[in-house]
Amino acid sequence: MSGTSTIPDPGLADATRSEAALRRFLHGLPGVDQVGAEARAAGLGTRSIKTSAKEFALDLAIRMVDLTTLEGQDTPGKVRALASKAMRPDPADPTCPAAAAVCVYPDMVATVKETLGSSGVKVAAVATAFPSGRAALDIKLADTRDAVEAGADEIDMVIDRGAFLAGHYQQVFDEIVAVKQACARADGEDAHLKVIFETGELQTYDNVRRASWLAMMAGADFIKTSTGKVQPAATLPVTLIMLEAVRDFREQTGTMVGVKPAGGIRTAKDAIKYLVMVNEVAGPDWLDPDWFRFGASTLLNDLLMQRTKMTTGRYSGPDYFTLD
Repeated sequence: MSGTSTIPDPGLADATRSEAALRRFLHGLPGVDQVGAEARAAGLGTRSIKTSAKEFALDLAIRMVDLTTLEGQDTPGKVRALASKAMRPDPADPTCPAAAAVCVYPDMVATVKETLGSSGVKVAAVATAFPSGRAALDIKLADTRDAVEAGADEIDMVIDRGAFLAGHYQQVFDEIVAVKQACARADGEDAHLKVIFETGELQTYDNVRRASWLAMMAGADFIKTSTGKVQPAATLPVTLIMLEAVRDFREQTGTMVGVKPAGGIRTAKDAIKYLVMVNEVAGPDWLDPDWFRFGASTLLNDLLMQRTKMTTGRYSGPDYFTLD
């Protein structure tokens, strides 16, 4: 294969040496029991947590949010306001934690970077002909390099779903490897790479599992469900399968990879369901913004309303916080 990635497990390294070997490996993964996966996800979604745990969960979920705007009408003023909100989600409460990152198009990276300054909130940029992924590789790489040079800490790339569904696994693998290389910086502080599958277009849970392993073997730092532009976006069963994949990948290689569900997660109740699933499926090591994120815009407002309710005993109302 033209691409290479550093895989500590010799068996996995062998699986990436040729198109045929990669196909054998991916199609040799255990099939997903659709009924079982959906039943387990539904069961985990009914778990309740105690009040003290809920307070912790709300703050953790806020710290995991990639506050996102990916619209053609985005302006410098809009993304500056979003960056300010990410740093101080509740200006009236200094104990409220900051969000994890602000996610924007590459042309807005410099504006967000300047606004965030040394706050510690990351800048994430979508790249590689987001959201379709339908562009020549040199264009995808230029898109990535532009975002990294502008100061992006994280790159959210999309895979070519058409190539994946056609069984061109080598092409998808090589593109991920190439984008990973384009995330490099001279100072060694490389941008982290999140690989988006657009699970709503992958058709089967087996394909979600295969895409997860393919991306991790190619060097993904995170695997991400969706662009938020296609429905269905993030779902509990899909995220369950991806969490199983990162858990199994670490068991086999010793390497941790993060997970980011994105699109359609709008309420604190939903976020807590995901956190319960992370803990039960992957384990508590993933209950950290370094290893789990929510791609969202409206979720943060509901988290803030629920947090205020627990602090003051009353809802602040949706108009209390800025709308995104």
